[in-house]
Amino acid sequence: MTSFTSAAGLESHAAATIIEYMSNGSLDKWLYLVTDGETRPTELNLLQRLNIAIDVASAIHYLHDECDQQIIHCDLKPSNILLDDEMVAHVSDFGLARLISNTTDFLHSGQTSTIGMKGTIGYVAPGVQVT
Repeated sequence: MTSFTSAAGLESHAAATIIEYMSNGSLDKWLYLVTDGETRPTELNLLQRLNIAIDVASAIHYLHDECDQQIIHCDLKPSNILLDDEMVAHVSDFGLARLISNTTDFLHSGQTSTIGMKGTIGYVAPGVQVT
């Protein structure tokens, strides 16, 4: 994370995550025909597709199960999966992500909650209890 300083020297309260350049772009350009005149890259072979699926699954597993506080991405789609030089997939665009907090109220023990979940319709993280 980093903060910005304007040209006038005023520090802004905006923050951004800086990541390395992903030369192979997003997964959607590898999966779908491009209609804006760009040429489509060569198609992904079965091994590349499996490796990308494993990379994404590993990232989601980390966010849901390995972080101190669970993170739900809320907008997982091919355009938010970036591919590096070696076709390793990286999950990006956490603009709609939500932190899941464990409730400590004795009436709701063992449940998790988030306020105003947003993102792609139909995506709910595994293990999230909806009541």
